[in-house]
Amino acid sequence: MAAPKKGRSHGAQSRPGRTLAFILIAMVALTGGMFLSGHTTPRLGIDLAGGTSITLKAKSEPGQKNAVNQTNMNTAVSIIERRVNGLGVTESEVQTQGSDNIIVNIPKGTNEAQAREQVGTTAQLYFRPVITVAAGAPTPEPSASPSGSGTDKDKATDKATDKATDGSKDKASGSPTATPTPSATPQGRAVTDGLKADSSPSPSAGSSASGKPTPSASPTPDPATAALQKKFTDLNCTDKAARSQVTSGVKPEDTAVACGKNSSGQWEKYILGPAEVNGKDVDKAQATINQQTGAWVVNMDFTGGGSKKFAKITSKLSQQQPPMNQFAIVLDGDVVSAPSVSSTLSGSAEISGSFDQQSAQDLANVLSYGALPLSFQEQSVTTVTAALGGEQLHAGLIAGAIGLLLVVIYLVVYYRGLSLIALASLLVSAVLTYVIMTLLGPAIGFALNLPAVCGAIVAIGITADSFIVFFERIRDEIREGRSLRPSVERAWPRARRTILVSDFVSFLAAAVLFVVTVGKVQGFAFTLGLTTVLDVVVVFLFTKPLMTILARKKFFANGHPWSGLDPKRLGAKPPLRRTRRAPGSSVGPVDTKEA
Repeated sequence: MAAPKKGRSHGAQSRPGRTLAFILIAMVALTGGMFLSGHTTPRLGIDLAGGTSITLKAKSEPGQKNAVNQTNMNTAVSIIERRVNGLGVTESEVQTQGSDNIIVNIPKGTNEAQAREQVGTTAQLYFRPVITVAAGAPTPEPSASPSGSGTDKDKATDKATDKATDGSKDKASGSPTATPTPSATPQGRAVTDGLKADSSPSPSAGSSASGKPTPSASPTPDPATAALQKKFTDLNCTDKAARSQVTSGVKPEDTAVACGKNSSGQWEKYILGPAEVNGKDVDKAQATINQQTGAWVVNMDFTGGGSKKFAKITSKLSQQQPPMNQFAIVLDGDVVSAPSVSSTLSGSAEISGSFDQQSAQDLANVLSYGALPLSFQEQSVTTVTAALGGEQLHAGLIAGAIGLLLVVIYLVVYYRGLSLIALASLLVSAVLTYVIMTLLGPAIGFALNLPAVCGAIVAIGITADSFIVFFERIRDEIREGRSLRPSVERAWPRARRTILVSDFVSFLAAAVLFVVTVGKVQGFAFTLGLTTVLDVVVVFLFTKPLMTILARKKFFANGHPWSGLDPKRLGAKPPLRRTRRAPGSSVGPVDTKEA
């Protein structure tokens, strides 16, 4: 039984080159992936790159239980992300931390007060009747009529009517008309036709039988109506600043101007009547598959009060001719959908169209958010200038360089030739850490902050400690009189157990710290855990095979004074050898003649 075991051990010892080749190939592949991804530097956190970091804590509304759950938190994140993107910033980050915290990181160049206002308030969801709609992006107009008889208002209205009619083809499941037939629309259902609409009844604006918006019925033009029309005409929905400005300060009871995207991704602008239903009137919304058509739809259920409000407004809309029978679903001032109505709805409604699973779920999340029993309390706001972030990064790099230099000096002075193995292992560990951190930026949103840099510096000592454990075990074997190659193989099992136990404790501490903390401390815990795992990988796949190969070289095998394995310097003694003697024999000088 001993012979096969010896053969397997010998085979494993004779092929350390394969293990080294494996880890080197992995390094090359990861590095190539980094360059191909276009990200060659780690993503920096707010405290290093500069910007604003806001921590929000979710709380249940009074009377609600278990409202702080993963589904509600993910929906809240998607809504807050829409707000942050509305600020016109890039590379912003909104993510959950723990079970009840949302971290909003906004890079430099963003106004802190505006950011806090945007992310710290509850989202507003309203159902508003549509008065008119037009293209949201500026389009080149033909030369103006010399007579001036065709006013800009008439042209905009005609264009809106044409677009609304064409819009029926965007999401109406192939129907050529904007409103489905009554037979296709059962009682209590609404059918969407995307973000295309022309008009609908509104207390603040009349409409003609042709569906075109008309001026106020009073003989004297209303200045407010003229101002609203001018705002609508001048609005360019492709401009983020313009979209934000036009929705600022609008109250639910006001006639509003808003923007939204249609099914083809093109911007459109709307004039909307006062809000008839708000998000709190929605009991729940979910994306399902219609059993008859097999298409994705969104089902809405209303509260008791919401059902009455919705029945009242849909009763008015259903009496209008297309496309005057549409209402807009408005979230934070943006139109996210504009379904049409063909009958009075109450209790529940179904929104259908050319949905796929993702778009149906997105709309259901938007509708559900209005009924979310959550509120958010601002826990902390941290603002770091780009200059201060650069100084902190520079100081962190200097601290890391000093720590690495001290470790190198110690290894060279104490371990001499063995320090080459340790330094090569540290280099491999550094390359893997850098590449993986860079790849994790676009993959999971990992950002390197100052605590994470501290974790990487601490990892230098953890990695060096593993080498020291292995080297000292080898030296212990040499002190017992063994040669280098057997010493390496005998020392490895003992050193391996010690390294695994030590790294397990470090990883456990990092995992606990990551779970029980929030904010930047998690960066330290994540980096510490990552480098601890890489330490095991490097020691097993690089340090041990490299040591096995170098043990065959004369410089190390013969115990050169600069190898770090000189038996004389280590105090090794020749082994004590005994010979067996026959029972009763005495110990004394041997008679050479008799021999």
